[in-house]
Parts: sequence; structure tokens; C-alpha cells
Amino acid sequence: MSYQPRRAPRHATILLRGLPHRLTRWGPDAAAPLVCLHGWLDCSDTFQFVVDAFERDHPIVALDWRGFGHSAWQNGPYWFPDYLADLDALLEELSPERPATLVGHSMGGNIACLYAGVRPERVARVVNLEGFGLARTRAEQAPQRYRRWLEELRVPPAFASYESPERFAALLARRNPRLTPERAGFIAARWSRPLPGGACTVNADPAHKLVNPVLYRREEAEAVWRCAVAPTLLLLGGQSEFRARLGADGSDEYFAAIFPNLSIATVPGAGHMLHHEEPETVARLIEAFLAGSP
Repeated sequence: MSYQPRRAPRHATILLRGLPHRLTRWGPDAAAPLVCLHGWLDCSDTFQFVVDAFERDHPIVALDWRGFGHSAWQNGPYWFPDYLADLDALLEELSPERPATLVGHSMGGNIACLYAGVRPERVARVVNLEGFGLARTRAEQAPQRYRRWLEELRVPPAFASYESPERFAALLARRNPRLTPERAGFIAARWSRPLPGGACTVNADPAHKLVNPVLYRREEAEAVWRCAVAPTLLLLGGQSEFRARLGADGSDEYFAAIFPNLSIATVPGAGHMLHHEEPETVARLIEAFLAGSP
């Protein structure tokens, strides 16, 4: 049985900084919708599970980042600050007069929290699903990182192909046993694009696989996070595969010391993809946060 959405999505294309981007909308149109931001290799469509689990019919707009889903690809490697600029341009279109509420997962959560620190006046609230930054790096790692980047540029990256969307869904379910078969099938259909003969591959620009030549600077991210003023809800998967890699930087005490005006909640039965695995709990926590925020 395939997953049947409870709330029908609507799709549109918007030009952001010269590049066509795909938007997915649910609920009524409004001047200040919830703005949902997906993670790496994900797309706007898979917020469907959380949207369906909401009690209220919220106005919601989700974006496919450049090079992901049905948004346009760019010619060359991707630069992380472009996502901040794309979000800035999107909010100018969606909510030019009012601060926005951002809901971001993983990469999208990182972008949302950085944006909340860079432009605090443009953000009313943030819901961050497992977007807690990367592990710290050391300056002595830079030479090898640049070398690796140069070597990767010589061979164009590619994603694997799969015999069918059904086989892709089976792989997703095997890799993540917390996914129901219905949700795995839905995700596989949205994460893939067809190839000749019935096969499929990941619906994203393979250039995203190129390593970033610039090391992640956690200290800079922390400086930006501290500038945020919006109430923030950090949702963490109780079985998160990624949080454990951060060590002390992944503790509740660390997050509370870095993010002003922070609430933290854990979804016990979920891993990193908590909006796919436990959407009912995620939806309940988001709505409680929105109801309690000014």
C-alpha cells in the first residue's frame, strides 16, 4: 500500500537570485507561512508526513534548495553561503513585512539558525530538527582537504542508479528500519528521477558530493548562533546517529549555553530523520511550541 497524503500539496516555481526554485505549499495562503527547509539530498515533498500530522491546517511553504529536488542545478560546485542568500530572497517574496517562522531539518536547520543570527530581525521563531552543525576541525587539516578537493574535481561525481523506485524504496527501508514501507515508498518516489528502461537515480545534482575545500569552522557558527534572538525549539532524535559524533558539542548543556532563548525536546524513537520516522510526535511538539511562543 502506498502512502496517501492527508493534505494535498501544491507546487510552484519561483526565481531566486536568477535560479528557478521549486516550492511546495500546503494549507491556506497567508502573509506569514511556516517556511520549511529540508536537509542534504532531501526535498520539500517529504515534509508531507509532518504536515499531515498537524492538527491545524497551517499555511506552509517548503523550498527545494538549489540543486536538490525539482530546483535548478547550477554550473559548478555549491557554496554554503548561497543557501543563506537564497533564503533571504525567498523571505523577501513570502514575508517582506513580517518576521518568518522557520522549520529546518539537518542542513536546513543549520541554515535556519545561521540566518536567525545573521538577520535576527527577519526571524520570529525557529524549529531546528537535528541541525546542530558539524564536528570541529583543525587548521592542520586544511592542506589535505584542498588536495582532496582538487582530486575530486578531476572526476565528475555521480549518484548510483537503481533498477526501479521500488528497489530504491527497499534499500531506504533496509538502511533505516524505523521507516514504514509506505513512507519509504513515498520518499523513494520523491528522491528519485527516472532513467531509461525503468531505472532511477537520486534527483539531485551530483556536484553536491564534492567535498568543501574550506574547513567547517564551528567557532564561527557559534558566534552567529549567539546573535539569534528568536525563540528556538531544538528537536533531537533519541537514537540520532549524528549527534553522538559531536561528543560534548552534542550535549543539551552545550546547546543551551550557545543558543539564546532555546527549548530542547527529544523524540525517543527517532534517529536523524525524525520527521520521516516519527512525524506525529514531531508535529505535536512543533504545534505546542508555536502555541506557546509570543
